[in-house]
Amino acid sequence: MDVAERFVGTVINADSMQVYKELRLVTARPSIEDEKRVPHRLFGVLSGRESCSAGRWTQMAVMEIEACFAAGRLPVLVGGTGMYLKSLVEGLSPIPDIDEQFRIQATALHRELGGEAFKAEVAKIDPVSAERLPAGDTQRLIRAWEVSTATGRALSDWQNEPRLCPLPDVQFAHIAVVPPRGVLYAGIDARFKSMVELGALDEIRALMAMNLDPDLPLMKALGVPELMAYERGEMSLDEAIAKAQQVSRNYAKRQLTWVRSQLPEAHILPAQYSKSFEGEIFSFIHQFLLTAGA
Repeated sequence: MDVAERFVGTVINADSMQVYKELRLVTARPSIEDEKRVPHRLFGVLSGRESCSAGRWTQMAVMEIEACFAAGRLPVLVGGTGMYLKSLVEGLSPIPDIDEQFRIQATALHRELGGEAFKAEVAKIDPVSAERLPAGDTQRLIRAWEVSTATGRALSDWQNEPRLCPLPDVQFAHIAVVPPRGVLYAGIDARFKSMVELGALDEIRALMAMNLDPDLPLMKALGVPELMAYERGEMSLDEAIAKAQQVSRNYAKRQLTWVRSQLPEAHILPAQYSKSFEGEIFSFIHQFLLTAGA
C-alpha cells in the first residue's frame, strides 16, 4: 500500500485464495479500511463455488494491468501464488478452452474411483502428468484428465509447446520479502492465533453451511481443513490451531524455496517489511521505472 501511494499505483491480487470472497480473515485479505486507502483489484471477486485457475486469473490480471496503464497508474501485484505470477510474466501453454462438461465428468469420476484409481486412469492418457503428480493432487489430476480427454492430446504435450505471453511488451520487477525463518515462523503462529480470535471460526461455519464440493480450491485453503475438523468435533481447538500453524509453516518454506529457484532476479529484502525499508524499496522501484522508460 505504501508503494501504491508513493507511485500512484493500484494493488492487484496474485494470491489464489484471496480471489474468493467468503474468507476475508482466513485468507488474510486486505481489510475494508485498507481497500479504501488505495485501489485494490481482484480481491474477493469470485465465489468459493468456483474454481480459479492460473489461466483464468491471468486473463483477469491482464485486464486490470491494462486498465492501470490506461489510467496512468502503476500496477502493483502482490501475492505468493507462484504459478499465477509465472503465467503472467512468462505466458501460458496454448491449451484451448475446455468445455465445462469435461471438468464435471472428471470430478464425478474422481469421486467415484478415489485418488489412486483416478491417477491410474490419467496414466492411460497422460503418463507424464500421472508420473509427476501425487494421487492427492486432485485439482491437477482432474485438469490433466479433462484436457487430455477433450483435446485428444496429453496435457503434458500441450505444456511443452512455446508459451503465449499475454503482455509481451511489459517489463516486470520482482521484490521478495524473505525474513529469517525464525521470525517468519513466529509471525505465522501469531497471525493464526489472532485470526481465530478475530472470528475465523464464524467464517468457517458459514463456509461449511454452503455445502461446497470438498475438492474446490477454497476448501483446501490453509487452516480451513483443520478448523473444519474442530467444528466437526474431530479435534480440540488447540490441536486444530497447532496443526494449521504447522501446515502454514511448511507452505511458507516451500514458497521460500520457490522464490530462490524461480525468481533469481528478484530484489530480496532480508527481513520483515517495516518503515525502515521504504527508502530501499522506493529507490529500487524508481530506478526500475527510469530504466523501463516509465
